Amino acid sequence: MEATCRAVEALGVKTSLMGDTLTVDSRSLFAPSQAVLDCGESGSTLRFLIPTAAAGGVRAEFTGRGRLPERPIGVYLDCLPQAGVACRTQGGLPLSISGALRPGAFRLPGNISSQFITGLLLALPILNGGSEIRLTSPLESAGYVDMTIEMMKRFGVTVTPVENGWLVPGNQSYVPRDLAIEGDWSQAAFFLAAGALSQAQGSSILLRGLQKHSTQGDRQAFSLFQRFGAKLSWEPEGLRISPGALRPIPAIDASQIPDLVPILAVTAALCPGITSITGAARLRIKESDRLKAVAQGVAALGGEIKELPDGLVVTGKPMLSGGRAEGCNDHRIVMAMAVASLGCEKPVEITDAQSVSKSYPGFFEDFISLGGKADVI
Repeated sequence: MEATCRAVEALGVKTSLMGDTLTVDSRSLFAPSQAVLDCGESGSTLRFLIPTAAAGGVRAEFTGRGRLPERPIGVYLDCLPQAGVACRTQGGLPLSISGALRPGAFRLPGNISSQFITGLLLALPILNGGSEIRLTSPLESAGYVDMTIEMMKRFGVTVTPVENGWLVPGNQSYVPRDLAIEGDWSQAAFFLAAGALSQAQGSSILLRGLQKHSTQGDRQAFSLFQRFGAKLSWEPEGLRISPGALRPIPAIDASQIPDLVPILAVTAALCPGITSITGAARLRIKESDRLKAVAQGVAALGGEIKELPDGLVVTGKPMLSGGRAEGCNDHRIVMAMAVASLGCEKPVEITDAQSVSKSYPGFFEDFISLGGKADVI
């Protein structure tokens, strides 16, 4: 969120965070004719705002740090020049764009990142003509596109799904409104795992703010943890999870839920039996190579795990030994290793623990409040 706020401010937007309320004033959007957008380590910020800046005709330079300069942007380099946007790069960041985005037909793959699709969906409606997006390969992480379209509709903008794509009418305007943000299923999954793996007698965790019928793809965490043997129930206050007789899941297709893979692998490592996770090749181009990172992390803690080109095979056991796990400057790896500590005989040391600030700054506070133990060293 901080990276996105910083970047949109470079485009003329004003943001103000007071407590848990973010106020966004977009009346001066596109006022600057030139801008430098620092996207930090946020792939979503980068991929959402490249088409947005182009739609406003802003001459923009995009920068970043960590692994972001290496992460793929080739989808835009292929399709934007055909729509009036010049792109200059040495293969990654920094990226400079100029020219105004024109409406038209956009063809792009659906299996690299749904963020490219979201970026175009957000930007195309404000152009002065209709556009269409057609996918050249099957869509992965479809839930994120569904979330995008639902949120656009709530702000007064519509698109029409068609076979292998969407029709996007032009000359639309986003209408400001107040919005309460629902809980994040991908972050909740870490505490679903914690509840499932707890060793404490009679323990349970109550998660508030989650929507039972959310469009978030990661809502699949509910059924997955049920399949692992955990006990989940909806109550008036929220979702409660408690330990059950843990068992492996023979096959998990992660193509629509890549963000869940690290915590699913950790859970599988503590479920006696074999769990196979496939369809997750895209995890190799996240903040870290997440397949490699989670495999090395689980193995370092005494788990049995095999890395595949597009996934993991985990042979679970009742307990792990503990030890030192590399966080790889990746928030999801750090949080997954923290939860793994609940099933370890000895303490776990995790490097790069500060990286949780990218998506969940209060993770360790919540972890401790629920009975976990964590110290900064």
